[in-house]
Amino acid sequence: MGVTGLTLPEEYGGEDGSLVDLVFAIEELSAAMMPVASTLALHLGVATVIEQFGTEAQREEFLPSMAAYETVGALGLSEENAGSDKTGIETVAERDGDEWLLSGHKRWVTNFFDADYVLTYAKTGLNSEAPNNISAFLVPAEEFQVDHVWDTLGARSVKSPKVSLADARVPDDRRIGEVGEAYVRRGQLNTGVNVPARAVGLARAALEDVIEYTSDREQFDRPLADFQGLRWQVADMVKSLDAARLLTLRAADAADRGNDTTREFAVAKIYATEKAVDVTNDALQLHGGIGFTAAQDVERYLRDARLLTIAGGPNAVHRDTLADAVFSRRVS
Repeated sequence: MGVTGLTLPEEYGGEDGSLVDLVFAIEELSAAMMPVASTLALHLGVATVIEQFGTEAQREEFLPSMAAYETVGALGLSEENAGSDKTGIETVAERDGDEWLLSGHKRWVTNFFDADYVLTYAKTGLNSEAPNNISAFLVPAEEFQVDHVWDTLGARSVKSPKVSLADARVPDDRRIGEVGEAYVRRGQLNTGVNVPARAVGLARAALEDVIEYTSDREQFDRPLADFQGLRWQVADMVKSLDAARLLTLRAADAADRGNDTTREFAVAKIYATEKAVDVTNDALQLHGGIGFTAAQDVERYLRDARLLTIAGGPNAVHRDTLADAVFSRRVS
């Protein structure tokens, strides 16, 4: 279907789709199995870095096979001491002629077990130069050792392990973008809109399951869906879902138009992910005891939704970003 190259240019085998297209695709996948959407989003995120910041030779070499999902990308950015503050990464890359020696570790490397390359961010300059001291490299996955695989609350079908590498030699032609500018340039990416889109998909699936279950399930000689209290609760779930979807589409559309999306993305990320937790939790409650079992999907929706207020940056950080954007516009 071309989904794995959805947002990549047609000249490199992609579909030349928009971020609005990506939102719809991610929502649909997430409604069925959210970690599948995560896999796609992380892969496209790596490919987008190559497309936007790589050389023409790198685009020609990697993007066609990535669009076809013959080459799979994973992201190596977060570390034990570099969660919300990515400038604290400890992985380093030292120049050695036409090569770089990379040593360090990465955690939460989604796609790692299927990846061919890990887009690895490493310090190439002094701490005093931060954030302009971090570069990105395409490192073959076999250069890494797996240190730990977590048993997680949700998103269990795609693992995000901690991995490490020591004195891995990477040719300079595998460096993506200018030396020292990789982390700063990440701020120009808009593929993060996939996170609220995943939240919308989970909330939608939960709502659809609730409508079906409460329409069929009878207690006190009538369907649960006939009880006003339940109907009002479902109405609130619909309201939350629709608002989350519209906010997510607004952010994607603004990005497609080339506008600054700082405010729009922060609002979508915060609202959609938190409402996904609320809606999936309500869905479980409305299923009663059976909702607490693996016989129904709602318990999985809730577990998966809980990740999204953390993934893509915790919502507390996005609240700071949103407030900064609001007050900076007033000052300007």
